[in-house]
Amino acid sequence: MRRWRRPRAPMTRGQRARAACAVLALVLVVLTMVVLSHLRTLLGDLAVTRVSNSVNRLVVAAVSDAIESGEIQYDRLITLQKDNSGRITALQSNMAEFNRLQSAITEDVLHRLSQMSDTQLSIPIGTLTGSALLAGHGPRLTVKMQSTGSCSAHFENQFSDAGINQTTHSILLYVDVSVTILLPGLSTRTQVSSSFSVAETVIVGDVPDTYTQFDSGNAAEDDAYEYAINNG
Repeated sequence: MRRWRRPRAPMTRGQRARAACAVLALVLVVLTMVVLSHLRTLLGDLAVTRVSNSVNRLVVAAVSDAIESGEIQYDRLITLQKDNSGRITALQSNMAEFNRLQSAITEDVLHRLSQMSDTQLSIPIGTLTGSALLAGHGPRLTVKMQSTGSCSAHFENQFSDAGINQTTHSILLYVDVSVTILLPGLSTRTQVSSSFSVAETVIVGDVPDTYTQFDSGNAAEDDAYEYAINNG
């Protein structure tokens, strides 16, 4: 035998209003979470781009200043050893000078990095919607960004043909800057790597038989030896 159930009383106006408010609040919470997630992604990408460009400029400035001031000179880094006939028999590097330059450039880059002022990032509100039609429109949301970083530098050598019986020896400088970017409620990291040809000379005649300590970061003597075997 079925039990008779009393019909449910219809919702009062106050109850309907409270239910509508609850649904609206839930929708607003979901939308807020979506916007914040999208905002974090946009801020992170924008911050990485902005910091990478700034770091690249200051590294170029530091290396350019070192070259223009005469700190980096080929004959201060490399000694050409010759036999009695004037033939170049060996290239010997001045490792003390290489190490001094590495330290000086690293310190200069870090000093310039520490002077980077706090940067303000601004994004139009329309961009946060993810809509192509609204992107770039509306009032701008502005946040402050801070960055801290570390730097390392090392030298490598490069040999290349420069014509008949001629070889170009170039000294390359590699600078790597690792940056931590701090944003409100968000942190991210990026690395900026740059390379420069800071000194070079053209060796006329046979490729020297001996190469010593060109690479301050990797063992490039093997590359030089292989080059001499293949091109001697």
